[in-house]
Amino acid sequence: MVAANPGSDGRTPVTTPEPFTLRSDVTVELVKSSASDSDVLFAARVSTVGEQSLGELQKDPERSRGLINYLVRDRHGSPFEHNSMTFLVSAPIFVFREFMRHRVGWSYNEESGRYRELQPVFYVPDTSRKLVQEGRPGKYVFAEGSPAQYDAVRHTLSESYEQAYTAYQKLLAEGVAREVARAALPVGLYSSMYATCNARSLMHFLGLRTQHELARVPSFPQREIEMVGEKMEAEWARLMPLTHAAFNANGRVAP
Repeated sequence: MVAANPGSDGRTPVTTPEPFTLRSDVTVELVKSSASDSDVLFAARVSTVGEQSLGELQKDPERSRGLINYLVRDRHGSPFEHNSMTFLVSAPIFVFREFMRHRVGWSYNEESGRYRELQPVFYVPDTSRKLVQEGRPGKYVFAEGSPAQYDAVRHTLSESYEQAYTAYQKLLAEGVAREVARAALPVGLYSSMYATCNARSLMHFLGLRTQHELARVPSFPQREIEMVGEKMEAEWARLMPLTHAAFNANGRVAP
């Protein structure tokens, strides 16, 4: 991105944006973690063996598997909080607005439209995203869209995004502050954030934001946040396989 020279009228210089981009994906990168099944085990066993709990970690793997399963099954949740995972997420803004409803056990820092010029990267669904809602709220399902509907979505959203971003650039060129000019931009704009959680808070998130055949309580998440959840879950399953297996075995309900 190349910066423009300041104008003689003293207006805020406007940078030349990156090429207009349409995306249909989300990205999730595990940037930092301190999370393993042993974190759960030592936290749980301290209640019975005190400071000797660290020495119990290498004893009897099957016993450890059973303990973790018991903790999830009987909803003893605090041992699952002694770990941490930090993800870098790139997704449309409307995904982050749903994310912010998850507050307990989560920390967020998002890209700021007050302090940097936002780039023209916008979301359009591809043909894997079902378009048509059938049924009433709470009992609806989604069906495939027709080719004409997919074309209409892509064309209409693209046209709307271009008009909105042109308006944003016009306001910046007029010297309007970024925090005011960004009001012209839609929620289909991509943003990025760091999201930090522990296994317990992530299980709660996954129970609400993913659909799964093993789930005891049905959930009907918006597909785009579910895409984020699926990528987070894959990373978590690699770090804490026993905890992940217990989560699935007990109906995907957070302890």
